[in-house]
Amino acid sequence: MNIRKNLLNKDLRLKIIETIINAKEGHIPSSLSIVDIINFLYEKKIKIKSPNDDKRDIFILSKGHGAMALYVVLNKFGFLSNTELKKYGDSKSALGGHPDMTKIKYVEASTGSLGHGFCTAVGSALALKIKNKKNTVYCLTGDGECHEGTIWEAANIATNNKLNNLLNIVDVNDSAKQLMPIDNLGLKWKAFGWNVLKCNGHSNSSLNQAFRKFKNFKNKKPTVILAKTTKGMGIPFMEGHGRWHHKIPNEEEFTKIKKLLGFNEKN
Repeated sequence: MNIRKNLLNKDLRLKIIETIINAKEGHIPSSLSIVDIINFLYEKKIKIKSPNDDKRDIFILSKGHGAMALYVVLNKFGFLSNTELKKYGDSKSALGGHPDMTKIKYVEASTGSLGHGFCTAVGSALALKIKNKKNTVYCLTGDGECHEGTIWEAANIATNNKLNNLLNIVDVNDSAKQLMPIDNLGLKWKAFGWNVLKCNGHSNSSLNQAFRKFKNFKNKKPTVILAKTTKGMGIPFMEGHGRWHHKIPNEEEFTKIKKLLGFNEKN
């Protein structure tokens, strides 16, 4: 059995899969590729005491279909209760397939159509600049999402307004290659006037190094981190396979998943 060594956040991965199986709805591989990044943000970088805190840093998940990764991290840090998480997928639940800021306190933007969350992040960063606030805006987009025209229109606005309080993290899991080739994202962001960094999106040390470089930039440019990830990370039979994009594991597959993550029936 191919169990990945040094796999981060096994408990969060299991919770993502278990919750989606119970609801029979959700995107498991997309959530597994970003959960390490979101956990790192909330554990190491985002300063937040309440949703109304004027000094809070802002995180926007533009890649909205990976919402379950955000939900389990919010749950881990006490921003979302176990009861609420267990209701995911219910018609009366606040938790849907995409995050909704009108229903969930710590969600900063409602996202669904790809590219919209990034535009909101740029607007938020601009508003903070106008008000001379020191808050940082973090956004997480997908590599396929970077094919959207709205991404580049907003990126140009961010450059022209010198939004060095904005950090966009691109989940480079190569998912979009199934439909169309991905051009050189690093050169593309650089051409739009952004600072460009790269890291391993499944390594806390690599993420930390990239974030440290972001904070040390002295120019007035926005920054993008291209985080290399694996779609379905931690579950070998899911990794990189498009057919698992919206597929729900059966009982036999879930048993195998628990063993792969190091959990047995007693756990």
